[in-house]
Amino acid sequence: MTAQGIRLIFLAMMIVFSVTSCQSYRKVVKEPLKEYGADYLFKKLKENELRWEWFSAQFAADIIIDKKKNSFSGQIRMKRDSALWISFSPALGIEMMRLLLTNDSVRFINRINNTYFTGSSENINAMLDANIDYDVIQSILLGNDLTYYEEGRFRATYDSREYHLVTTGRAKLKKYVKTLQDEERIYIQNIFMDPLSFKITQMKIKEVKRENKKLDAFYSDFREIGGQLFPHRIFYDLVADIPVQVSIEYTRITLDTPHRFIFRIPEKYTRIQ
Repeated sequence: MTAQGIRLIFLAMMIVFSVTSCQSYRKVVKEPLKEYGADYLFKKLKENELRWEWFSAQFAADIIIDKKKNSFSGQIRMKRDSALWISFSPALGIEMMRLLLTNDSVRFINRINNTYFTGSSENINAMLDANIDYDVIQSILLGNDLTYYEEGRFRATYDSREYHLVTTGRAKLKKYVKTLQDEERIYIQNIFMDPLSFKITQMKIKEVKRENKKLDAFYSDFREIGGQLFPHRIFYDLVADIPVQVSIEYTRITLDTPHRFIFRIPEKYTRIQ
């Protein structure tokens, strides 16, 4: 596999997991915005986020990279603020790739060509020319707001269908900054919220210093899981030098059941440098 091919796979996997019209129960609800503004909306957003410590699901995904489409199914497991494990399979159900992502490391097995990669987040960022942030990946996979980022700079608007929370400068909280890269990462963020459930239906993220890259995430098909609403369909649109689109459908979702993150590298596999 070429270096460019590896870059594309990692890029898709970092944001992985069709835009459908939101089955929403939309009504005109203007009063809360007029009376309370951004602080009220942000409070309601946080109150209605998915609460979890462990997450697992099966998924089906279509990934379009530079207009070339591939379809996968697989499993995803997460432990909050700790680890993200994903197994990818083609239509026949035999695992072809496995990913284990933590706050500071990345491991990847490609069973198609018997290769693997292990490295730090800095290695991946250099390979992709990107700023991979575990906290952001965790949030966008679940439809939650960013964790550990400043909260007080939002502006509220309403378009007769949804509430918007907009910020032009959201940085990581000082106590969670680990590297200079963390400190310099500032997001322009636009959140669209359902006016009754206060769930995120769309989120736009762009780094201030990377105007040529932005991510739009769309969340739909909300269903109740353990008394909480969760989006079963997600669509990601990454605008970059090489455009990437990913659509996901989650099934068999479970919350707060501990799972193992098995990751064994066969002896005969070759390490990707």
